[in-house]
Formats: sequence, structure tokens, C-alpha cells
Amino acid sequence: MALQCLLKEGEDSRGVAKMPSKPQIMSLWGLVSQMPPEKLQRLYVDFPHHLRHLLGDWLENQPWEFLVGSDAFCCNMASTLLSATVQHLQASARKPGEGSTILQHINTLESIYQRDPLKLVAIFRQILQGEKKAVMEQFRHLPMSFHWKQEELKFNTALQRLRHRVGESRLLREALQQKAEAGQVSLHSLIETPANGTGSSEALATLLQETVGELETAQALVLKRIQIWKRQQQLAGNGAPFDENLTQLQERCESLVDIYFQLQQEVGAAGGELEPKTRATLISRLDEVLQTLVTSSFLVEKQPPQVLKTQTKFQAGVRFLLGPRFLGTPAKFPLVRADMVTEKQARELSSTQGPGAGVESTGEITNNTVPFENMGSGNCCSALFKNLLLKKIKRCERKGTESVTEEKCAVLFSTTFMLGPNKLPIQLQALSLPLVVIVHGNQDNNAKATILWDNAFSEMDRVPFVVAERVPWEKMCETLNLKFMAEVGTNQGLLPEHFLFLAQKIFNDNSLSIEAFQHRSVSWSQFNKEILLGRGFTFWQWFDGVLDLTKRCLKSYWSDRLIIGFISKQYVTNLLLNEPDGTFLLRFSDSEIGGITIAHVIRGQDGSPQIENIQPFSAKDLSIRSLGDRIRDLAQLKNLYPKKPKDEAFRSHYKHEQIGKDGRGYVPATIKMTVERDQPLSTPEPQMPTMVPSYDLRMAPDSMNMQLSPDMVPQVYPPHSHSIPSFQALPREESVNVLPAFQEPRLPMPSNLNQMSLPFDQPHPQGLLLCQPQEHAISSPEPLLCPDVTMEDSCLSQQVGGFPQGTWVGDDMFPPLLPPTEQDLTKLILEGQAESGRESLGAQPLPQPSPYGQSVISMSHLDLRPNPSW
Repeated sequence: MALQCLLKEGEDSRGVAKMPSKPQIMSLWGLVSQMPPEKLQRLYVDFPHHLRHLLGDWLENQPWEFLVGSDAFCCNMASTLLSATVQHLQASARKPGEGSTILQHINTLESIYQRDPLKLVAIFRQILQGEKKAVMEQFRHLPMSFHWKQEELKFNTALQRLRHRVGESRLLREALQQKAEAGQVSLHSLIETPANGTGSSEALATLLQETVGELETAQALVLKRIQIWKRQQQLAGNGAPFDENLTQLQERCESLVDIYFQLQQEVGAAGGELEPKTRATLISRLDEVLQTLVTSSFLVEKQPPQVLKTQTKFQAGVRFLLGPRFLGTPAKFPLVRADMVTEKQARELSSTQGPGAGVESTGEITNNTVPFENMGSGNCCSALFKNLLLKKIKRCERKGTESVTEEKCAVLFSTTFMLGPNKLPIQLQALSLPLVVIVHGNQDNNAKATILWDNAFSEMDRVPFVVAERVPWEKMCETLNLKFMAEVGTNQGLLPEHFLFLAQKIFNDNSLSIEAFQHRSVSWSQFNKEILLGRGFTFWQWFDGVLDLTKRCLKSYWSDRLIIGFISKQYVTNLLLNEPDGTFLLRFSDSEIGGITIAHVIRGQDGSPQIENIQPFSAKDLSIRSLGDRIRDLAQLKNLYPKKPKDEAFRSHYKHEQIGKDGRGYVPATIKMTVERDQPLSTPEPQMPTMVPSYDLRMAPDSMNMQLSPDMVPQVYPPHSHSIPSFQALPREESVNVLPAFQEPRLPMPSNLNQMSLPFDQPHPQGLLLCQPQEHAISSPEPLLCPDVTMEDSCLSQQVGGFPQGTWVGDDMFPPLLPPTEQDLTKLILEGQAESGRESLGAQPLPQPSPYGQSVISMSHLDLRPNPSW
């Protein structure tokens, strides 16, 4: 079966779960070396394959692809790379096992390309391009480490070229000045004469313009890297890995500022050698580069919480990458201010050309100003807000059906400082990631959905905070998997079979092929606005419940691949019907938020296999007794699907139980779980006086023609109005099994009630039950159902015939009753005598069976006094 891989993937040959290993960083050469040699043979015509093998992944870490041209810089770099290649080959050839002929080939190689090292650069560039193409055809992707290395090589090469260009400009300017003074220095001895034959002054102007253009190109690389850092920071909000270290970015910004000052000095020193218009243009372009670098280097290093509750303290922090260069160590550092802005205000800020005026805060934030500080030996200029608090928020008008939890805001960080000797005022502004402000904890779930969607599917350089309304299902699968692994804290992600179930759920489509959903798209409404068919919650609300349950109670079980989890009831039936008695699996409840259930095979009275689902366990249930101990308690559970003995699978999850008395001399009390089956219970005649009032249930056989849907069974609780429930149809909820000290009497059950069934072909008003007035309600023991657990698949379609009209009340108002004790019956008799003649008792609704086996926590002693709050 396809799902067997869920249980086998994390196991070795003995069935023992393996510890997750760290993912290995794969290089381009690591993938190339796995490919058949015949696919790559044509790539190594001009360079021997055995020498390429010696170079390994060293080759891809050199800037071959960025040395395009034949100028002095490229020639110098090519000569340097040729020498490095020969040294690397010689070092590899001296290793044991390599023949002396290799050294001869290396010497030949050096002699061939010594005269034209650019030819070797072109050959290696062609080889790398061919290897990338072959890897893409074979593996459909290139290693991420290769991309990052190429980006780094590109910038470093551009920076070296800039430094070389600045040096050329200085030489040319000095030559022009010397020529003007003495008229004897030949420019041709210093630099190449321009191809167009223009004069020396024009050559200097052209060289400076080209250098400024290359500075603008290098600046674009830095700005792109900053945008990538911001995008990675946003994806980290969904659980993606993120390297938040800004040291490399700061070094890049500082290196470009150094180039800026050098070029500014060259333009100023050129003086009369440049035309006034050319000089003004160069100064303007340089100033634009500097201002863009300065404003772009002001970043939100520590984001505020993206789901922000009012009246709750939070922290945030900003960093000015060029702060150490421009702020130095002033007597008083500038103050940074934090203000709340709406989405509309954020858009206005992004569209404003140049520094704008201050914006009006849409929320009141306390402790919202702090000064910059020099940290880390003065090489880091940051401002940390430690005690921010949003006191209140002013809501803006929402669009259409947009709810409060879809309204996105942001925190605007701003400051002003004086730049340079001319004291030019520079305003810095940085927007936080979008956040949703809530005022109550019950808004948290939907707010998290808004943030998850925005983090996952927004684009870089977008208009704040525009995001797609519909995305490919494959991207949604990546997002859900990322969020699940990060939230739970596990290396075991979701599998294709899990995504099939999730697709069936969100699209309401029972297609059994994964390919049927590959090219479909999912909308925001399907994700967290539309209620799932037959349920009372959205897809995200259900999935977030699974996340919370797994994180709190099931992390180790999931990491050990003991939980299939995302699988439908129908698929469970198909898997287990042909398995031996006692085979079971664990699945997340399909109709409850935050529940896990045990599905297992049992044999009916006729020997046919039946699948029984035990009532789902919530996080509260599992905090009382763990899942592993509950499984150990149930003797009918034998093998975890497909054929793994339960003790072997769950032994590490069993809690050690104390034997004998503890240190204080007490005998330990133990809680055990049992499951009650749907079998008729004996109903002995009760020993009671003849004065007990008779209970007319007013249910003729004709009124009980009812049907039971296979997937939905009602949960009906008996009201308290003089009702003594029958226990043949006792609902199987989580309850306390009381062991009485005497034989408790039971009331006789009419025979015609054993054949009752209910129709469920129409939905009913959610959470409503028919009940009688409560004037004569008696007290009952503790409720059998945990108040925060909702029965799975329960709904009532129509009023049962024979039931008198009454008042609809919530289904959790009255719990099911335990068997009456002797004191209860005596009290009832006395009340019946006192009330006789006042009014007759109406017909009572019957307790109905649950779709689950009843899980029972047994205890040896329990206080059975009535709870006056009922």
C-alpha cells in the first residue's frame, strides 16, 4: 500500500527509528559526478576529463563566468586564475594513487595557456555552462549553495573591477595633470588609448562615467541582496531557515561607500579636465548612489510579532548598516521612533519620492523612542525597543467582506541624522513586516492565517501589502509542510499521501490521484473563509488545530512516524478491513479541531471485520494520560499498521509506572483507559417500592422508523426533567467508570427501543437539542463528556417522531447521567409524591449512541455527590 512508506521511511532494516540526519550541502560537481560519463563526454574535448576530475568543486568556486572581455582587468584576473589552477592541479596530482603522467599533462597545460590565459577562462566557462545544463536536465534544479556562491563571486568580481577602474582613473588624471604641467608624459605608457581616438580629457570623462555606471551596477547587486534578506526574513515567519547575520551585507555596503568617496575625490580632483555639465552629471549620479545606499541600509533586524495583541508588551529592533561610517561616536546618538501605520499609509510611504513628512500613527504605542547604540566593539549600530506596548488601535474602513483579522498594519521605524560636513539632513524609514492587530485571543487563529498567506505568497518590491488571492496548490503544499515542520519542531515533514488528503479536504474533491490536484489553484477564501462542507470551521482552523495538538502532545510520536495522521475514514476502512484483528492506526480527527483518534479492526459476532474509531483525544485528554499509555491500556490493540507490535512501536513512549508504595508509604493510584463496546447491557429488575411513578415515553413503534447514516451519528443528551436514562444506548463519551460498593438497580428498558435508528439525510441547527422544562430536574453526577471535546460527525437532521414540542437548548447544557444510586431513587420517590397531582411528566428524548467507542478513565474512588451547578 502507498501509505506503508509513512511507517517505513524513518526505520532501518530492524524496524528501529533512525535519528534524522543533517542535510548535506551538495555542490554542482557533486551532482555532476553522479551522472553517467557518456552524458558529459562531449564537454571535455578541450580540457581532459581526468584533469577536470582533479579540480572537483574548486572550479565552480572561481569567477570564470564573470570575466567577459579582454581589457586589462580581465587579462590580469585570467593570469592569476591560471596560476591558481596549475597549483591546485599539482597539489591534487601529488596525492597517493596519482601517476607521474598527470604532472606532465599539467606542465603542458601551463605552457599552452601561458600566452593566452583568457582562452582557458573561456574553456572553463563553457564547461561549467554545459555541466549546469546537464544537471538541470537530470535533476531539475541546481544546488542552492551553488546559487549563493555564484552571487558572491559576481559581486566580488564587480568590486575588484571597480577598484581597478578607480586606479586607472587616478593614473589617467595624474598623467593629465603632469602633462599639463610639463607636457612630457606619454599617456600610452600608462593606459591603453581609447579605440575612438579621442583626446585625453575625453578619455578621462569616459572612464569616470563608465566607473560610475559600474558602481551603480554593483549597488544594484547589494540592493537585490538586501531584498532577498528581507524576503527570507518574511519566509522565516512561516518556519523557513534564515541566516539573519547582516555582517556580509554591511561589509558590502561599506565597500561601495569607500568606492563612492574615491570616485567623488577623483571627480573633484579632475577639475578643469571635465566639462561643467559632465562634472555636474557625475556628481549627481554619485550622490544618488550614496543616498540610495544609506536609506536602503536601515533595516528592521528584529521584527515585532506579526500577530500583535493590544495591551501586550513586545520587542523590536532596527539596524543601520552604515551607522558606524556616518554616525561614528557622536555625543548624542539620533533617536529612532516607532509608529503604527495602516496599509494605506504604508502604500503612500512607498510611493513618496524622497523623504516624506512624518505620518500620523494609527495606534497608540508607548515607550516608542530609543537612541541608536554602538554594539559589538562599535561595528554595529542598532536600536532595540524592549518595552513597546500597543495601547489601542484605530481601525480603518475594510474592503467588502474583509474581517478585522484580514486588516494588515505595520510598524514604521524612522529617524533623522546629519550627513557629511555640510550637515545634510537624511531621513531614514523602515517598515516592519505586515502584522494583524487583535484585541482578543479568539482572533488569533484567523490572524495567523492572514499572516501565513501574506508571508508565503507576497512578492519582493510589492506595493504594501498586496498579495495574490489565488495560488498554485503545489506552493500551498510547500507552505503547509514548512509551517508544520517549524511549528511542531520536527525533521519529518508531510508526504505526498498527506497532501492528497489535504487536497481532498480543501477542494471537497474525492479524487484518488495526486496528479489530479497538481495543476489546480487554491484561493484565500478556500483557505480560511469558506466553511468546510458539513463542518463548522475552515480548512486553516482545522489544520491549525492539528498543528497545536501535535506540537503540544504528539511531537515524538510524529517524529517516530507512528502517526499516519492525515487520512480519511474511508481510506482507513480500505486499509484495515483485510488486516488481522487488533491492527490499528492513528489519524487526526476529520471533523473535530485538534483531535486524534485510534482506528482499529474488531470482529463482529458473525466474525466479519469491522473498523471502530475511538472517540478523539484532545490536548487536554492527552495531558491527563498520554497517547502511548492509552494505547498500552487497550488490550484489543495489538499491531500498529501494517504489522508492527504495539509494544515495540510505543515502548519508548510508555510512562514508567511505580510498583509498590512510594517514599511516604502510599500505594500509588493509577488511571487506566478502557473502551466500552456497543453490546447490550443486562437490565435486571430494580428493587424499588411500588410508589415509583411510571414514565410514559410516548413512543409508539410506528414513530421509530429511523435510519442511521454510516458516517454521522447523533449525540443527544437527556434533559434533567424527571428523566432516568436507559443505559443500553449510553453515549460513548470520555467518562469516569464508577465501581460502586453495592449492586445498583437498573430500570427496565422497553424492548422496542433496541431497534431504533435515526435519519441523517438533512443537516440540523448546530448545537441544538429538544428538551423539556427543568422544573423537576434532579441532580446528576459529574458529566461524562469533557467540556472542551465535541463529538465527531454529530448532527441531527429532523425532529424524531413521538417527541413532544419543547425548547431548543445547547447540546452541552445537560450531561448524560450515570445509573441512579439508591439515594437518588429515594429522593426521586419523595419528590414524585410531593409533585403528584401538579402536572404529568412529558415524554423524554432518548440518549443516542456515539460513532466512537467509549473511552473510559477508571478510578477506584469518586465523590458521587450531585453538582448543584447542573
